[in-house]
Amino acid sequence: MSDRDWRDRIVVDPSVLVGKPVIKGTRMSVEFVVDLLARGWTFDQILDEYDHLTSDDIRACLAYATDMLRTEKVYLVPN
Repeated sequence: MSDRDWRDRIVVDPSVLVGKPVIKGTRMSVEFVVDLLARGWTFDQILDEYDHLTSDDIRACLAYATDMLRTEKVYLVPN
């Protein structure tokens, strides 16, 4: 998925979830979708549970997260 593609699907609106990035037209945050994937959910499980989403929405979340990590400095905090 290209940068342009996620920009068509991921939006930030201060009045929705306090400005967290969400899938356009929903209150489903990128953070939530990526967390589901990190916990082992498959695309099919997410799509079955949240039938208003599409595979392209999930890919857009991953593309957004990838771009943010690519452009931001990330510091690990020791345990």
